[in-house]
Amino acid sequence: MEWSFHSAEELVAALRAGEVTSVELTDEAIARIERDDEVINAICVPDFDRARAAARDADRARARGEDRPLLGVPVTVKESYNMAGLPTTWGMPQHRDYVPAEDAVQVSRLKAAGAVVLGKTNVPLGLQDIQSFNEIYGTTNNPWDHDRTSGGSSGGSAAALASGFGALSIGSDLAGSLRTPAHFCGIYAHKPTLGLAATRGMVAPPAPPLPVDLDLAVVGPMARTPRDLTLLLDVMAGPDPLTLGKAHVLTLPPARHQRLSDFRVLVLDEHPFIPTGSAVRAGVHRVADALADGGARVERHSPLLPDLAEAAMLYLQLLYSGSVARFPVDGYEQLRARAAALSPDDQSLDAARLRAMVFSHHDWLEVNNRRELHRHGWRRFFAEFDAVVCPITPTPAFPHDHDPNLLERSIDIDGVGYPYFDQLVWAGLATMPGLPATAVPAGRSPEGLPVGVQLIGPMFEDRTPLRLAELLEQRIGGFHAPE
Repeated sequence: MEWSFHSAEELVAALRAGEVTSVELTDEAIARIERDDEVINAICVPDFDRARAAARDADRARARGEDRPLLGVPVTVKESYNMAGLPTTWGMPQHRDYVPAEDAVQVSRLKAAGAVVLGKTNVPLGLQDIQSFNEIYGTTNNPWDHDRTSGGSSGGSAAALASGFGALSIGSDLAGSLRTPAHFCGIYAHKPTLGLAATRGMVAPPAPPLPVDLDLAVVGPMARTPRDLTLLLDVMAGPDPLTLGKAHVLTLPPARHQRLSDFRVLVLDEHPFIPTGSAVRAGVHRVADALADGGARVERHSPLLPDLAEAAMLYLQLLYSGSVARFPVDGYEQLRARAAALSPDDQSLDAARLRAMVFSHHDWLEVNNRRELHRHGWRRFFAEFDAVVCPITPTPAFPHDHDPNLLERSIDIDGVGYPYFDQLVWAGLATMPGLPATAVPAGRSPEGLPVGVQLIGPMFEDRTPLRLAELLEQRIGGFHAPE
C-alpha cells in the first residue's frame, strides 16, 4: 500500500494497528521527495538521516508500548523555525550559514509528540512575500501548475503537503502566510487565535529565541484534512513554558455546534477595496450553497459586521509599521517627506502603507485603540453568528512574479490589474483583531487551479471553524492530489 496521501489520523491508526512502521512511512516519504521535489522545490533543507533515526526510535518506542499523538508520523517544518543543527535563514543570503543551537518551542512539541521531521520547507526573502522564492534556495512551484506560485510565506509547506511529502507541516501567518498557500495548493490550514500557540524560536536570524508576544503574527498547522488540523493544533497550542506556561493551563472550549444545521454563518464575497475574481467568488458561493443545503442559517449582510474598509486600514497600518520596525528600510527620511506630502483626503491603501512606515509610537497607540474597538465589535457579532465565510485572496494562484520592487507589482483580477499588496485585505480581516481562521478547499477554477475560502471564528474558539471545516468536507469534498 502507498501511504503518501493518507491523513495523519489514518497513519496513526495504521501505526497503532501494526499495519506499517514509521521506518516504512519515512522511507516512502523520502523516496517521493527524491523523485518529485526537483520540479516542486518544496523541501529546501532535507534532514533525511536524522529522520530515519527518529523513525527507528519511534518504532522502538511503540514496541515498548509507548503511544503519543504523532508517534512515527513524517512531517515537515517551515524554514523559519529554528531547528538545532539545521540552517535558519529566512531566505536571507547574509544568514545562509546561521545554525541555531536549539529547537523552536513548536519543533520541540512536534518531536515530543513523536513526529518524524523530514526537513524544512521553502520561504520568501524575510517571509515578506505572497510567493516563496529566495536567492539561497530558489523558487517553489505550485504542484498544480509549475508556472505559478505555491503562495507565501508558508508556500514550501503547502506545496509539500499537496505533493505527498509528509502528512503535516507547521507554518506561520502574519499576512495570510498559512491561508494563502493553502488556498493556492488545495490543502487545509488554520491560523490560530493570536497568542494561542507559543512562537519562541520562530524568529529571524540571528535574533535570540526569546519568549516574545508578537503582534499580528501566529504559528499554526497545515494538513490535508481538517481533522488533522485539529490533531496538530492540539500539539501546538499552549503558552510558552518560560512565561505564561508557568501559571496557565490551556483549555480550549469545544466547538459551538456539532451539526451543520445549528451553525449561523455570514457569507462575504465583496470588499470595498478590491474586487473578488470570478473563480474565488464561485468558490465562496459553492460553500454558501453547501451550508444552506445542510440547514445552516446563512446570511449575506449584517449590521453587526465591523466596517471592512476601516478594518483593512487598521490592518495595513499595524502590518507595515511592525514590518518596518523589524526590517528597517533605507531612505527613512525620504519616506517621511513623502508621507508628509500626502493630502489628508488621501485615504487609499497606498497612502495607509506609506504613513504606517513612518508611524510614531503615538500613532501606533491610536491605531491599536481603534483595533480594540473592532475586537469589541467582533464579540457582539459572534454573539449572533458562529463564523464568517469569505475569500483568502481575490484570485487562485498567479504566475511567478519576481520583480524585486514589490510595490510595482500588480495582481490580475479577471483581466484588470490592481496593486499587488491590496490582495492582503482579506487575510487582514482575521489577522487584525487576532481571530482564528481556517482555510478550506472550495473547488477549482476553470483552469483547474485550487480555490479556497476561509472560515473566521470567535476569538479562542478555534474548534468552531475547525468543526465547520470538517462538516463542509463531508458535503463538498476536500483535498485532491494534483493531476
